[in-house]
Amino acid sequence: MRLGGMAALTVGFGALTAALGGLASLSTPAVAGAAARPAAPQAAVIIHPDVLHAGRGSRQPPTTAECETAFKVACYEPNQIRHAYNLPALYGRGVNGAGATIVIVDSFGSPTIKNDLGVFDHQFGLPAPRSFKIIQPAGAVPRYNPNNPAMVGWAGETSLDVEYAHTIAPDANILLVETPVAETEGVTGFPQVVKAEKYVIDHHLGGVISQSFGATEQTFRSKASVGALRGAYVDAYKHHVTVLAASGDSGAADVRLDASTFYTFPVTSWPDSDPLVTAVGGTQLHLDASGNRRSPDTVWNDTYNKSANQFIFGDNGPNPLAGGGGKSIFFARPSYQDRVRTIVGRGRGVPDIAMSAACNGAVDVYQSFAGQPAGWYPSCGTSEAAPLFAGIVALADQVAHHPLGLINPALYAMSASHAAGLADVTSGNNTVSFRQNHHSYTVHGFNARHGYDLASGVGTVNAALFVPELAALAGR
Repeated sequence: MRLGGMAALTVGFGALTAALGGLASLSTPAVAGAAARPAAPQAAVIIHPDVLHAGRGSRQPPTTAECETAFKVACYEPNQIRHAYNLPALYGRGVNGAGATIVIVDSFGSPTIKNDLGVFDHQFGLPAPRSFKIIQPAGAVPRYNPNNPAMVGWAGETSLDVEYAHTIAPDANILLVETPVAETEGVTGFPQVVKAEKYVIDHHLGGVISQSFGATEQTFRSKASVGALRGAYVDAYKHHVTVLAASGDSGAADVRLDASTFYTFPVTSWPDSDPLVTAVGGTQLHLDASGNRRSPDTVWNDTYNKSANQFIFGDNGPNPLAGGGGKSIFFARPSYQDRVRTIVGRGRGVPDIAMSAACNGAVDVYQSFAGQPAGWYPSCGTSEAAPLFAGIVALADQVAHHPLGLINPALYAMSASHAAGLADVTSGNNTVSFRQNHHSYTVHGFNARHGYDLASGVGTVNAALFVPELAALAGR
């Protein structure tokens, strides 16, 4: 299982983090989560964060102009993201997440996360969360080892999850749930994640679960092996807890069990394909320094962007670097997707909705854990999109005065009625290309279109309108 997400619970998945090279003198080697082979047949998947650090960390958060000059890609600060989603209009009405709790679940966590969030908040003038607690309900986490790439990668994932969920819902509580197992020594970490999530749900610690991880469906032996790991989602549905999952960072392709080679035909991932989960895909924002849109949002796809490939991978590409989306091979079309049956066919289609994820439009993240220089690292992927949307759901929980539960029926009803809070994404696709085993491949994905599509779901949000609409319609 790869990592690009209770009032909100986030587990790390497709975060792609790129460090700045040239704005500071802090050097760091490339860091990536290492793959490991699973030991348990029912969990034949690998959990690890897809976090990449290339080049150097910056002593100050880079501006959009600095990133565009140095790297030919954009990067954004929190206030630009908040303005882009029309959040200040909600904050002015007192809708800021108060009373909600964002629960973030990551293997190992980060030893410096409280300090790092404090630096982040001070830099951008954000208030500290009303409460920030850390628990380890699935067992004690091993001592942090800066020479362990998995721990370093998960710490970076934790930084992104916490800082950008907090950006969207600044007055929400944060509960960081750390789990003790990732891919270390070939042991998969999903059972521990399930145990931790069920603890949070059964103890009524929040209302929305956002998971930033996933595993390609074809890596499971059967649907039954997926079913053995669905307990937390069934539990969440019974307790009216919203579950979110990132849709992945490899476009229509996705990784095999070795976590380094790709399927050469369209695939999708679980748990975002689960009917009890809301799948969060990726968009690209096109913003000026104030957060105003230079042009409408498009589907995130940096696969063919040479500058983005240099920024993340250090080569010209193409490398799969796009929001996931497609049709499940395990789950039939749920009733809430009957309105879009001509798009999804007989299977469950993902994503359901989309938020900012592009590497040409990364967000500034602060992290100071050992294993790399302390500093600001622009980060991207649907690991960004999931916590962003977790914050949005936390705002809606506040407005509704209760958790919303499964929000998918409401999302598709809003799309069918052309709700003002949904912003349609009509441009782009998640087709990707790559070279593998001395051959070049292109996996053809799905195009954005008016209404629902398998690249951006029902679209993205104008939060000032979307939050009250969702609060009124969901969880009835």
